[in-house]
Amino acid sequence: RAKRSSRQWLLGVNANLPRGIRIHWAEEIAAQFHARFSATARTYRYVISNQFYRSALYHRLITWERVHLNERLMEAAAQQLLGEHNFTSFRATGCQSLSPIRNVYSVKVWRESQLVVFEIIANSFLHHMVRNIVGSLISIGKKEQEVEWIGELLENCDRSKASATAPSNGLYLCGVSYPSRYKIPKFNLGPQII
Repeated sequence: RAKRSSRQWLLGVNANLPRGIRIHWAEEIAAQFHARFSATARTYRYVISNQFYRSALYHRLITWERVHLNERLMEAAAQQLLGEHNFTSFRATGCQSLSPIRNVYSVKVWRESQLVVFEIIANSFLHHMVRNIVGSLISIGKKEQEVEWIGELLENCDRSKASATAPSNGLYLCGVSYPSRYKIPKFNLGPQII
């Protein structure tokens, strides 16, 4: 019997998975590897449709905000998240993490036509951390709060002072980084905005 190529194997596996799940790569890896605990960084994107009418096609995939958002103010505010901080103000009540300390490596906010995109890379995230940050950034983008407010929220360590949690539609895990010794290829998992 001829040995199947890895591409044939992937096609076969993916044909038997639900449409929302796809395997891009598979290899045998060291026994000490753990998909969650071996990761060194994660990248999330949050996409907001910022126009007067809700999108008919993408309403389940992105969040909608009809009030104009100032993405420059949101970007300036987001820069205060860089570095190691106590993220208690952006942590869900039911979060089970032992520590609220996280290290944010990169953060940016930009506009692509009617979409406002938030991207954050950190060592790890607390439960609802990204959605809670985005909820507060939306308040700044709508000019309900000043740019410096994000820094004040970080200092206060009080979830009740921050904005409401942003909806789940629009949140995407776009990448996970691992040490090079595992030889895991990099994939751009999207969403493909730019």
